[in-house]
Amino acid sequence: MTTYTILIILSSLVIFSYLFDLVASKTKLPSVLLLLTLGIGLRILVDKLQIHTYSFLQILPTLGTVGLILIVFEGSLELKYAKEKNRIIKGAFLSALFILIATVAAITFIIYQITGQSLYLCFVNAVPFSVISSAIAIPSVSNINKKSKEFIIYESSFSDILGIILFNFAVANQHITAASFGQLAINTILILLLSVVACITLLYLMGRLRHHIKFFLIISILIMVYAIGQSFHLSALVLILSFGLFLNNADTIKHAWFRSVFIYKNLSNDLTQLHQLSAESAFILRTFFFVIFGFTMNIYQLNNFNIIANGLIILGSIYVIRFGYLYFFKKDHILPEGFVTPRGLISILLYYNLPQQLKLAEIGTPFLFMVVLGSSLVMSIGLMSTKKKNAPATEETGS
Repeated sequence: MTTYTILIILSSLVIFSYLFDLVASKTKLPSVLLLLTLGIGLRILVDKLQIHTYSFLQILPTLGTVGLILIVFEGSLELKYAKEKNRIIKGAFLSALFILIATVAAITFIIYQITGQSLYLCFVNAVPFSVISSAIAIPSVSNINKKSKEFIIYESSFSDILGIILFNFAVANQHITAASFGQLAINTILILLLSVVACITLLYLMGRLRHHIKFFLIISILIMVYAIGQSFHLSALVLILSFGLFLNNADTIKHAWFRSVFIYKNLSNDLTQLHQLSAESAFILRTFFFVIFGFTMNIYQLNNFNIIANGLIILGSIYVIRFGYLYFFKKDHILPEGFVTPRGLISILLYYNLPQQLKLAEIGTPFLFMVVLGSSLVMSIGLMSTKKKNAPATEETGS
């Protein structure tokens, strides 16, 4: 395969992804479904033509991690804090927390029934299936009403963060003791302190850099700090969400010293450019990640009745728990939010980061693919079925 052929393929993927986004904006069909389908189609074509390809599984976790960072960052840059939003933020956090705990418990029980393995192994394998994917949820709700959109951005981001915390805790502590919770508390304090330092330092840099290229530098530093935090088992996604929120709300801080040191004339224009850059970078990475994930899947393994049946049981438990919680505790966020609980990028990343000795053979990548695809299909059907209901609200809020 020549260099020019590769360039044609890569460019074509980006063009298709752009067209898929246009389709998604009109139909509320998540573009990730179309990207996965494209990846699967390419795999079938390659197999029929017997073309030798690169082992893309090696780069999938890296692509996914950078994509997750940029997608959460992009979403947080859209959030403007106000005291009246405390209720929606608190509600989104509690929703993410309790739904995560309940879903992990339910899926742990289901995996235990499937495999008969120890509860610990079932638990660590259940976590990746229990986390809402902000990488799919945030782009998919771009055209719904503002209140629902903000709830989903906060909730899915909190779900990612809490899921990573729970995953790291579970992998590092096969035997839970008081010291385990002490270490968790220390790690949480450390990442909060790191977030504060990083936010202030990066905003200061933005105001002082005079070079014509600075936004990729800021994003690169952010990714580096995230990677350093994750290498020490800190849930560094907190930092990404915090930095986006901090940047978008820094101009509301009235302290005279803070404004004189950190707030500069072109901050608003820089935020607009940074948001645009992160959005377009996230678009590219999301495109390649989901096409490659679809390409690496062996769809013929889905002929297994047990995989389909067990996948449907897990999907059923996910939606029963979600609608149950929203019905009893968040009645103003039942529709369309109840359908927006996709599994995707974060689930795939957590699964691939699970140590080999902890993976259960019965819960493999076909099982993961089934849940990712199924949850995206349910979400798309749910969003399309509530389209008429949300249209007036969308027009009123201008979102």
